Amino acid sequence: MAEFRLVHDAWVVVADGEKALFLRNEGDATYPNLQVVRTIHEENPPSREQGTDKPGRFNDGHGVHRSAVDETDWHRIEKERFAADVAERLYKLAHRGKFSKLVLVAPPLVLGELRKEMHKEVEDKVIGEVAKTLTNHTVGDIEKVLMQ
Repeated sequence: MAEFRLVHDAWVVVADGEKALFLRNEGDATYPNLQVVRTIHEENPPSREQGTDKPGRFNDGHGVHRSAVDETDWHRIEKERFAADVAERLYKLAHRGKFSKLVLVAPPLVLGELRKEMHKEVEDKVIGEVAKTLTNHTVGDIEKVLMQ
């Protein structure tokens, strides 16, 4: 699965819409040893628990015809904001020279948001991506997935 080598001192960021793990490989490409550098966790309840208003309606023009407006997906908006926060933290860490190689692990939606928000300085350090949700896995399980 992995098309990259998880070299010594490479960082791995495992994220979803609520949690992010910043890991550093203290091992090598053959025997990785991921150590937790930082963990971020924010609550992101489902949209039904975040918004209580009925969907809006608007008048289509002359007459009595009216259309409904889709409900705001607060949960997705929060995931996008969280991805932007993670991208900003990665930029600050990269700018301070904390890592030179980076692997991103996230579900496709969050991975896309991270790519969109990522600064060029961080993009240049990305050596691999894995489109999976692994935030609730153990570090050992994450190592196994990255070695496949």
